[in-house]
Amino acid sequence: MDSSLLSGWLPWTLRILALAAVGAAVVRVGPFWLRRRLPWVAGGALLATGLIAVLVALFGDVQDELPVGLWFWVFCALLALGTFAFGLQHARWWNMAAVPVAAALALLCGANSLNAATGYYPSVDVALADLAGAPVPQQMSLDQALVTVGKATEGRVVAVDIPAVPSGFQHRQELVYLPPAWFRTKVRPQLPVVEMIGGQFMAPSNWVRVGNAVQTADAYAAAHDGYAPVLVFVDATGGFNADTECVNGPAGKAQDHLVKDIPPYIVKTFGTASGPHAWAAAGWSMGGTCALDLGVVHPDVFGHFVDMAGDLGPNTGSKQNTISQLYGGDAAAWAANDPLTVLRGKHGDYSASSGLFMVGDTEAGHIANAKELDRATNAAGLKTRVEIHPGKHDWQFGAFAFKQSLPWLARELGLPGATG
Repeated sequence: MDSSLLSGWLPWTLRILALAAVGAAVVRVGPFWLRRRLPWVAGGALLATGLIAVLVALFGDVQDELPVGLWFWVFCALLALGTFAFGLQHARWWNMAAVPVAAALALLCGANSLNAATGYYPSVDVALADLAGAPVPQQMSLDQALVTVGKATEGRVVAVDIPAVPSGFQHRQELVYLPPAWFRTKVRPQLPVVEMIGGQFMAPSNWVRVGNAVQTADAYAAAHDGYAPVLVFVDATGGFNADTECVNGPAGKAQDHLVKDIPPYIVKTFGTASGPHAWAAAGWSMGGTCALDLGVVHPDVFGHFVDMAGDLGPNTGSKQNTISQLYGGDAAAWAANDPLTVLRGKHGDYSASSGLFMVGDTEAGHIANAKELDRATNAAGLKTRVEIHPGKHDWQFGAFAFKQSLPWLARELGLPGATG
């Protein structure tokens, strides 16, 4: 069922049904209910919605502003429930029957408002496949991939269990994209590698299901004799609602996993190229911040990065909150991972490094971040540039930005046939 959850008939149908159900739950016959009781119920629902919003702002692990549509639908759900709690004596049977339907549909619409703001699930089939834990498209087992040799017209994705050595980081199963050229001979070509990092609420499959990274890489390979970089869809958080910002801290040694666990495993298992000239990090949102940080802090591992709508550096809000939450109160660890601090101290050799900042034209804050970082990287000898394209802070921009940046990445990584 490939129906869009972001626009078109399905979201509008759900909204209309939800409003109709709320109306059926609220409407009563009689002036006392309409003039006296309903305003109090509506006021209570509005007050409760505001209280929930305040609690989420104060205690929720949410850095980006939540969409207005979410709070409207929370209000609708609470309004419907309020009519059940305070309007029984004025209700007909169909009023009561409409309450659970109204509350459920309103909450569903609220969830999809949040989904539409992030572009997390673009369609019903993507949502169902992800929630069910189904294999991603073009997936094969690692054992199959290692013995498959022959002409291929598309790349394949394999799931890997990368040992957390030496990091000890508790991570989920990760994915690796192998382009068509990798399968041609028993002696595998030493292809460059890109570690792909998702947003804060992420899973390794996000870049495949939502970011269209496999389709993008396959399209590039089709135009370049089957060659594309090997893509590693990493787990930088260890859980959907964890926020490590890809650093070592109380949540685990996420950075060590990306820097010390993954590269040797990928080189050994898939015969890829090694060294910073052939390795890059790319990510969207939190992943963009991570990619930047890996390129700045570890130029000896990642010679190139693509930062798509990232922040100035790893953070969970204010500097004090960041030091406390991300680094367990260790200010020196913060300084060692803050890109601007590291760049100003010129703590790395960036003579062979390069980076690209990709930002949507509606993101004033991220545009300012990218320009400030671009000045700092170039001042430190790390060659970067900023590209601003139409888009907002959602996964659809992340998918677009990766498609736009892949030719640049391929050239920087020295991929065969990547010229111009």
